[in-house]
Amino acid sequence: MGEITTGVNWVAVVVGAVVAFALGWLWYSPKAFGSTWAQGIGISIDPSSAAAPPAVAMILQAVATFLLAWVVGVTAAMNALLTIILIVVTFVFLITAGGKFAQKSNAAIAIEAGYVVAMVVIMIVVHAIL
Repeated sequence: MGEITTGVNWVAVVVGAVVAFALGWLWYSPKAFGSTWAQGIGISIDPSSAAAPPAVAMILQAVATFLLAWVVGVTAAMNALLTIILIVVTFVFLITAGGKFAQKSNAAIAIEAGYVVAMVVIMIVVHAIL
């Protein structure tokens, strides 16, 4: 277990996860990419409705964001920037493949993949600062 905990800057992991999760609220809002994304996956989001996102989805996203921040923290502790870049490129290809199978629009796929890239960039910057 030491290889995934030793030297990890837990403050940077938590701050990076919180900031990246918060970015999702903006990223998928109608003011940013939300409307295009929703149209591209075949759902409707009505900005005038006060419907809350599904709780289970939000919890899963929060856990996944924390785990991603932890992976960034491990790679930062090991000075393995190329490893996190390889991981992100892998995620982008997996998101793209899944999106193509689900017949999402290219815009929706790009928005989803772009969010993962943006999250990791934020997490790396947080590690550089803290």
